[in-house]
Amino acid sequence: MSIMKKYKFIDDLTSDVLFEAYGKDLKELFSNAAEAMFSIICKIDKIKQEKTEEFVIKGEKLEDTFWNWLSGLIALVDTEEMFFSKFEIEEIDETHVKAKLHGQEIQPELGETVVKSLTNYKYEVKKTDKGYKAVVSLDI
Repeated sequence: MSIMKKYKFIDDLTSDVLFEAYGKDLKELFSNAAEAMFSIICKIDKIKQEKTEEFVIKGEKLEDTFWNWLSGLIALVDTEEMFFSKFEIEEIDETHVKAKLHGQEIQPELGETVVKSLTNYKYEVKKTDKGYKAVVSLDI
């Protein structure tokens, strides 16, 4: 059995970061995309799982739910002043996600790049023969 990649970065932008995230199912796709994004925002491997936040997001269809998931996580960095390193998806379908986010309060030495928002550039979420794939561009 081959091991599937979680995500990869694509270098063709200067003010944005473009990545693809993968998952055998929606749970894995959403978790891997969050991990990719937080690997840009902070030193994710140094983030302790000291606090847990409950997080619920909805959307009208899969593309909206995925967008709202990542946008909501960006907003949580500011509102809760936390970096997250583990994304435990408890419930998921194409129109809602319920998750527990594990992380710690922001410490400047753990920060990397400020992510302002998602952009529409090349944005897509689709089902593939191996599961799911998303292409995400972040405005930095």
